[in-house]
Amino acid sequence: MSDAAIDRRGLWVAAASFVLWGLMPLYWHLLVAVPPLQIVAHRMVWSTLLVVGWLAWKRRHWLREILAQPRAAWMLALSGACIAFNWSLYIWAVNNGHVIETALGYFINPLLNVVIGVLVLRERLRPVQWLSVAIAAAGVLWLTLHYGSFPWIALALAASFGAYGMIRKLAAVEAIAGLGVESLYLFLPALALLGWAEWHGQGALAGAWGWGTGALLVIAGALTALPLIGFSYAVRRIPYSTIGLMQYIAPTLQFLAGVFFFAEPFDRARAVGFVLIWIALAIFVCDSVYRARRTPAVA
Repeated sequence: MSDAAIDRRGLWVAAASFVLWGLMPLYWHLLVAVPPLQIVAHRMVWSTLLVVGWLAWKRRHWLREILAQPRAAWMLALSGACIAFNWSLYIWAVNNGHVIETALGYFINPLLNVVIGVLVLRERLRPVQWLSVAIAAAGVLWLTLHYGSFPWIALALAASFGAYGMIRKLAAVEAIAGLGVESLYLFLPALALLGWAEWHGQGALAGAWGWGTGALLVIAGALTALPLIGFSYAVRRIPYSTIGLMQYIAPTLQFLAGVFFFAEPFDRARAVGFVLIWIALAIFVCDSVYRARRTPAVA
């Protein structure tokens, strides 16, 4: 298979992953009666069973192969901790009326990836890209001063997911197998939490919310695994800056859901901050598209 074909597949897989992530607030709204930590624990348990079961069926020695790679074990433990924190905060925020702020976090995340690329991966930015980052920083500062409270949810989501993507890129392990190792690290703590809830009659299997909710929690495992597999697959096959551009899909869908479905307040002060960030993203996207079109012509 040619490099171009691999890149196209990576682009499509990344796009599908971000669409799923963008629509997830609508799904978590169906589980608003369930405590966020239990939702996260169910995500961990069922996605682990799905991913590890598939790997055991397809590749007998997958775990040994991954752990034989230098640094893989501790890096995947660290990436697993990052994604667990991200999930927990995200679900809590969605089910407590902060969908727009979660969208802000994922709008900031692509630009944070650019900064990570410079500071950690030694990538270089053009002056136009630095301008984009500066305008986005101004937007965050404006929201901090006028939002009514410090946008800690947005910044924590952006930082944790940015760290997750960077670690997975540096770990350079196969997408599904890497997710399998991450899931195994999270499985026992999640199972212990669910066991405690069931023992005290506060879990889905104990009938606290009905079997319909229990089924939604099981399905959440697949909805957790699929976009993460896609993201981990794509991040190793297309440039990290391209991943940053495509990440705009998810927060756009989340923002639209927050405004039109959840009817969260969006006043003038918030609009100014968001507009600054959107301008920064537009500059970055236009510059990237211009460079991408110009490169083949120069070649």
